[in-house]
Amino acid sequence: MEETAVLDFLRRSVTEGNSAEPLYRRLKAALGEAIASSRLKRGAVIPSERTLCGELSISRVTVRKAIDELVADGLLNRRHGAKTMVSSRLEKSLATMTSFSEDMRWRGLEPGCIWISKEISRPSPVEMMALGLSATDRVARLKRIRTADGTPIAIETASLPARFLPKPEEVGASLYEALDARGAMPVRAIQRMQSSPISREEAQLLKAPEDIGLLVVERRCFLGDGQIVEFTETRYRGDVYDFVIELHR
Repeated sequence: MEETAVLDFLRRSVTEGNSAEPLYRRLKAALGEAIASSRLKRGAVIPSERTLCGELSISRVTVRKAIDELVADGLLNRRHGAKTMVSSRLEKSLATMTSFSEDMRWRGLEPGCIWISKEISRPSPVEMMALGLSATDRVARLKRIRTADGTPIAIETASLPARFLPKPEEVGASLYEALDARGAMPVRAIQRMQSSPISREEAQLLKAPEDIGLLVVERRCFLGDGQIVEFTETRYRGDVYDFVIELHR
């Protein structure tokens, strides 16, 4: 989209936004929406701080604060020569609990999946430990390839006590929508992340080179009453996906 059209969109969004919100938050939300709606595409250079100040009639401090937060969120990258660009890599903040689909839509990408399997099974030793189950319990296990704009990004295996998801075959594009419909939406999670070499099978599934590494994230999710509702292992392509976390002193 041409810069003039982007500026018109930002001007309308900032002007029509919630006047009770700080101005930098309105600008941050407007830029985020421009990215999510592909008005600003991945790799695109956003209007300069000077241009945003002049066109939107707001201070340099306000513009910089909005951009700083989007950089911290992984949506924007600063480049030499004072250029700020929409991130061309996929970055995920470790400070918020969001789904893969939410992450992709926030970045202006269309999330998708290729299902490998949906089944009810006996739990593996790892699943028993992660979910607090016995060998006689049953788990719902869902395995799929996660995609962004049709590009394979990760291999995800989600395991849940079968009482929360007795019919995994009925899950559509969103596991969390299925859980929400059953009153079992997670509210808290603990994550563990490590690196791993990619196997030949994983490289084929992800259509990735065999010399890249994977970022492996294990997540245990909890209900409000403390019950463990989900254990998911997601194996992300390390050449296209980053994790970021904002630190405060």
